[in-house]
Amino acid sequence: MIAALRRRARQWMFKPRGFERGEMFLHRRRVYILPTNAGVGFAFLLLVLLVGATNYNLALGFALTFLLATCAVADMYLTYRNLGQLYVRGGRAPSVFAGSEARFEMTLVNRSALDRYAIGVDFLRDDGPRYLADVAAGASTVIDLTIAAGERGWLRAPRVRLVSRFPLGLFRAWAYWQPDMRALVYPFPEADAPPLPVAGVARADGRGGAGDDDFAGIRNYQPGDSMRSLAWRQIARLDLADGGQLVTKHFEGGGADELVLDFNALPVQMHLELRLSRMTRWVLQAEQRGLPYGFRIGAQDYPAGLGAAHQAACLRALALHGIAAEQP
Repeated sequence: MIAALRRRARQWMFKPRGFERGEMFLHRRRVYILPTNAGVGFAFLLLVLLVGATNYNLALGFALTFLLATCAVADMYLTYRNLGQLYVRGGRAPSVFAGSEARFEMTLVNRSALDRYAIGVDFLRDDGPRYLADVAAGASTVIDLTIAAGERGWLRAPRVRLVSRFPLGLFRAWAYWQPDMRALVYPFPEADAPPLPVAGVARADGRGGAGDDDFAGIRNYQPGDSMRSLAWRQIARLDLADGGQLVTKHFEGGGADELVLDFNALPVQMHLELRLSRMTRWVLQAEQRGLPYGFRIGAQDYPAGLGAAHQAACLRALALHGIAAEQP
């Protein structure tokens, strides 16, 4: 009950400012500071000392009380100074698969001449921050904040809270930041997906998309290449003792068919998310086996290709299928 009331009060007092692009500067209006539980106890102790010194008219008691109060005031100033005047900016947010953890890169920049210690940084949580960082004067520190990626699509970075209790822990200074960052979450690859639909597609050596009609050039020998395709004329010019390699003739076109991963060819009675998961697994398998593959989903039709860019384009189409486009 008390925790819920505190959460509601916090939401009302510290309303989000909306997504903030670029670098954020922690000026004095963005940094809040309050005593911690230890600070409240320390204040009670000071009150007891003051009452005792007054009742018994103890000069030493007054001196001790004012000395401790001065330490508390100094701690309040140092706690604020440890967090204020910092710069924070976002970095990379790599794409991930559903069920894993998304990672958001953030950088603390200290352009002042003062070292900063034990800066707590984390997404807004009820418990304390998971990450502590020191930032030397004139330097910067990179922190990776993680959050569970549950569903496919765009995952926005939650609100970030920066906290400092340095040096004595009597006060707690904090600030909020809502970064304009997002990570793309791919569908979860189906664990027990059927094999690739490669019947009549790839050759026995595992390479698809190539035929035997048109000479396309010379490449290094690979295990499984036919002896008839060896480029003997080029090999004769090489000295294998000096590091020369066998080379083979490479042909394109001809009878081999093209592997196409067609989302619409999957049974319509399958659940949408299961179809997307199966397509995701097939894309990964085709890349792993080095099979050039075409890709179709909805109105998107990608010609046969292979490589990181082609894979990313296919996975992105799967992640955003049926989801309203969001402007970057």
